[in-house]
Amino acid sequence: MKIGMANDHAGTELKKEIIALLEERGHEVVNFGTDTKESVPYPKYGEILGRAVAAGEVDAGVAICGTGVGISLAANKVKGIRAAVCSEPVTARLVKEHNNANIICFGERIVGVEMAKAIVSAWLDAEFQGGRHGERVDMIMKIEE
Repeated sequence: MKIGMANDHAGTELKKEIIALLEERGHEVVNFGTDTKESVPYPKYGEILGRAVAAGEVDAGVAICGTGVGISLAANKVKGIRAAVCSEPVTARLVKEHNNANIICFGERIVGVEMAKAIVSAWLDAEFQGGRHGERVDMIMKIEE
């Protein structure tokens, strides 16, 4: 799978760890984020990742900022994006199974390296269940229209 990574200055260290995990798992990673600690606006990077996922340039995305919230809000403004903030792996699994989240988000200031890896792994290993969940995702997507 081709996975896009986006982050602001608050997510540079954790991004390195997540890229290594994704590559170990055999995924191709496209880095859309910053690589410096110099302050940058998280909405820019959330939008870039959201547009890349929506356009099919990448299959899915991982977004990191200080809390995961700001970058997720920006990504979710892009039509077709379902970006979910997760701070533990159970929610990460469920947002894929029930909401077909195509971007997973978390905060470097909120979760540690091992928890972030567990979140990403749970999300990647989960599969969308469809059925009644598909109907609900369709309802969410209709709101964009």
